[in-house]
Amino acid sequence: MSKPEANVKNWRLDWPVSGGVRVARAQLKTVPEDFRVSEVLEEFPEQAESSGVLSVTGEGEHLCLRIEKVGDNTEFVAGELAALAGCRSFDVGFCGLKDRHAVTSQWFSLYRPGMMSDDMALIEQVSERWLVKSAHRSVRKLRRGDHQGNHFVITLRQVNADRECVEDALGRLKVQGAPNYFGPQRFGFAGGNLDRAVHIDPAALNRGGGQGKRRGRGRGAGKSGGGRDDRKNVLYFSAARSWLFNEVLADRVAEGSWTVPLPGEPSEHPTGPLWGDGGTGAGGEAEQRERETVAQTPELASLFLATRMKPERRPLVAMAKDLSWNWLDDGDLELDFFLEPGQYATTVLGDIFELEDMSLGQHNKQHG
Repeated sequence: MSKPEANVKNWRLDWPVSGGVRVARAQLKTVPEDFRVSEVLEEFPEQAESSGVLSVTGEGEHLCLRIEKVGDNTEFVAGELAALAGCRSFDVGFCGLKDRHAVTSQWFSLYRPGMMSDDMALIEQVSERWLVKSAHRSVRKLRRGDHQGNHFVITLRQVNADRECVEDALGRLKVQGAPNYFGPQRFGFAGGNLDRAVHIDPAALNRGGGQGKRRGRGRGAGKSGGGRDDRKNVLYFSAARSWLFNEVLADRVAEGSWTVPLPGEPSEHPTGPLWGDGGTGAGGEAEQRERETVAQTPELASLFLATRMKPERRPLVAMAKDLSWNWLDDGDLELDFFLEPGQYATTVLGDIFELEDMSLGQHNKQHG
């Protein structure tokens, strides 16, 4: 794979918002406690925290732990759990990635057949690192998207706007939702992941799993191929796919058609393309317009001619369900809502607020 000497183009990384303009500025993640995420997985019972006694419910080969963490990302915790449990990293499952700069509660599964008698001893070890809130045995490993969604409680600081305008915008968000964009972090600094996508060797991409079907077993796949380079290729390919979706959605937002399906969409709800071999899964007017948008970036569109990735569809609307808000005494704003898997809180709030992510400055100080 050749390395780009400079940016291929100035990639758009900020897309139109539903109201035309954002109505306020605010600070996000001033402290981790300002961003609370709790994973909702209905098949496992929640244990009463007030009892102070943790027991393992259920049966099966997988020990599932609900862990509250601060300052650690999901994949780091999964690796540490594998080391503590004495299992392969592949044998640790989870439903989705959670933010490092937040207080997050999520489930992890550990493959431990025939070791039920040692569960409490392991939980005690884990509890020295993180708070274990619930424990349950299951017959299957947790996989991406198994959860019903995530419950958020987010506090925005230094909200700089007319309060009535914010209230009106939040009321609109509660009714119609927000454009379901992928966040800019997916595309790398200044779109660097997109620059690299343009230079992907198609043969390496297919070898790394760009066909739409994973070879081997999850994280272990790719060892027989290019390993780390192959996984990076898949990351860059995913960025390209996500960016094209955002471009299609941006066109729909700009013209005001993003909340209703177009003729030819394969769903009663408005969706956009996750591009693949053959392009889009739509027909009629929807297909024609999506192809016109994607054709404007031929350097990315050409990637999909050399892979066997099946086209998929993604909702255009992210609904913040059960949205409520509360103004705090100091003028800060607390928001409470639920999102389904694949929808992002920062994207939803970014439809209204110009957000300054304070955790980015903290990260730079730690790694400067």
